Amino acid sequence: MRFFTAFTGLLLMSPACFTQTFSGTGGSIPDDGNDVYFNINVSGLTSPLDTANFGLESVCINATHTWDSDLDISLVAPDGTEILLVSAAGGGGDDFTNTCFRNNATSSITSGSPPFTGTFKPMGDIGLINNGQNGNGTWRLHILDTYPFADQGNLINWNITFGNNPAVPLLLFTSSNLPIVVINTNSQAIPDEPKIVCDMGIIYNGPNVRNYVSDPFNHYNGKIAIEIRGSSSQMFPKKSYGFETVDSTGMQIDSSLLGMPREHDWILNANYTDKTLLRNTLSYWISNNMNHYAARTQHVELVINGQYKGVYILMEKIKRDNNRVNISRLDTNDNAGDSLTGGYIIKIDKFTGNGNGYWSSPYPPPYNTSASIDFLYDYPSDLLITAQQKNYIQAYVDSFEDVLAGPNFTDTATGYRKYISTYSFIDYFLVNELSKNVDGYRISTYLHKNKASSGGKLKIGPVWDYDIAWYNANYCGGSNPSGWAYDFGAVCPGDNWQVPFWWDRLLQDSNFTNKLRCQWEYFKTNMLSISALHGYIDSMAAYLGEGQQRNFVQWPILGTYVWPNPATPATYQGEINNLKQWITSRWNWLDANIPGNCYSIGMPESGPVAANQVSVYPNPFGSSIIIELFLDRGAEIRIEVLNALGELVAMVPAKAYGAGEQVIGVDLDGYALPEGMYLLKITSGGTVITRRIMKAG
Repeated sequence: MRFFTAFTGLLLMSPACFTQTFSGTGGSIPDDGNDVYFNINVSGLTSPLDTANFGLESVCINATHTWDSDLDISLVAPDGTEILLVSAAGGGGDDFTNTCFRNNATSSITSGSPPFTGTFKPMGDIGLINNGQNGNGTWRLHILDTYPFADQGNLINWNITFGNNPAVPLLLFTSSNLPIVVINTNSQAIPDEPKIVCDMGIIYNGPNVRNYVSDPFNHYNGKIAIEIRGSSSQMFPKKSYGFETVDSTGMQIDSSLLGMPREHDWILNANYTDKTLLRNTLSYWISNNMNHYAARTQHVELVINGQYKGVYILMEKIKRDNNRVNISRLDTNDNAGDSLTGGYIIKIDKFTGNGNGYWSSPYPPPYNTSASIDFLYDYPSDLLITAQQKNYIQAYVDSFEDVLAGPNFTDTATGYRKYISTYSFIDYFLVNELSKNVDGYRISTYLHKNKASSGGKLKIGPVWDYDIAWYNANYCGGSNPSGWAYDFGAVCPGDNWQVPFWWDRLLQDSNFTNKLRCQWEYFKTNMLSISALHGYIDSMAAYLGEGQQRNFVQWPILGTYVWPNPATPATYQGEINNLKQWITSRWNWLDANIPGNCYSIGMPESGPVAANQVSVYPNPFGSSIIIELFLDRGAEIRIEVLNALGELVAMVPAKAYGAGEQVIGVDLDGYALPEGMYLLKITSGGTVITRRIMKAG
């Protein structure tokens, strides 16, 4: 049996101290996903609330609950100012017993443990309540159980104390070297869903120019529709948000934010568990440098309703768009022919935020045959996709899996390469493995497919959600610099979300592993070198040096465990050093263990295409050959075929191609080439790449 000391009203008057305490009763804390409020009516205060003479000093609560971290608890003042007291703290511990919140407490609630008996610094800043408002009126304790239908609780009682030692704001945010995003919800709470319409402004005066909160909005000044976003990240007190730019009627309007291409769907990513604040941007930077689309990002500092919220990443949401995932538009009337073949975006993910439109793979994951691999419709959405489109994309992915699981999966013409972009899978593998992404391949895994007339193969990506990669997960081998991320099931076979069988199978093909090794050998000398990775991290840490200090005043979690941190250095620089040291160990392990052999043809590769990014098949060939290559920039390509005497016997005139993966078909039927050995010569810029090819009889 637990015993609680009830708070009683207190009125103390002396020359040195004047305090007034008002107490309120409690009640049930529901476990149905709904907010609950408990009121205290305050009257008789004769002075406005300020930070110098008289104001709010503390808030105290007594509550029972069998899983403290489920609860978000905040205080709402009569003028609508809402201050977070505690959220996602205490893990599965029980109760809040004589728990008091004061700004001048020596310990943060983040460093406490259940039942949190004592006085703690709150997660929010109660000094912001002392803003000159009249303290008389209704004060509310706002409680939300963020994990519904699991544990009910009960508020026993609570109180608030006013006096002449008022709470002073912990942080006075006036300016930044980062862009500043200011949101005014007009006294509305931001829900999980649906979105609310409110106001947003962005202040950015240009590179190396200081931005002041008092400056006029100069990069956006208008309406947005905003909601809380995320799955497991919703348990953290620093929330991520999804928002759309809208007009005064709430209709979506495309807008350019901080120089990024116009669109209406955007994200403010909190990165609460990532204390470096840069793991996502590091991953996207790598993928972009591999010439794949990844979300564009800008670090910003966020203010909501006058309250500083910390450093965020303003970023693009993954969408079909000419400037994002550049695939063909697919409408409800595109149900036959070439138009039916693309474009599609699907994902392997949790069902959070999805209308449960999906299909399941017929192939169970390798280590947990009771689990399933589910493909969720992203574009078109599960609400808009037609039956014909569902059937097409499912049949295409099923065909890929059937062939990959079959005995002839390595066949260059009929095997898995007929269905997928090999280099997209190789580069995705490198990003996931270098980062040892514990969620890689099994959660937040996007795939997309353009129509047949535009290439039509299934590509994996864009990369997404790496805040618990790069040595930031203390489970399932996520912190170990050795071992394969794709082999997640061998370490955690009981997890509900498993990795598809694809990666084990692809690595059984020497053609795939040889390309993989060549790709690693190429990238490890430039953007994936240890010096390049460390250089990016150091430059971003310097850029964030000022903002991170404010962020960790607002969220004092340095040196404190936040799920699923494997280590808790006490400083930001300690976080950066740990990341760099782990990357060095991980890089060395990968360099020693990536399979395959890279055979150099010994020719200069200073042009836009490298020899390790060229694949030719079928070989031997019949009447035609297919050339797959990757351009790091747009260029002209000329293709020639020479016989054993070095004589030119066939040629494709130079043609301009854009950056990225290109698939070039070469029809040789009209040249009546006899069977035998030929030399294929590919010329682009200053690069000449050759391949020996055999004409079959």
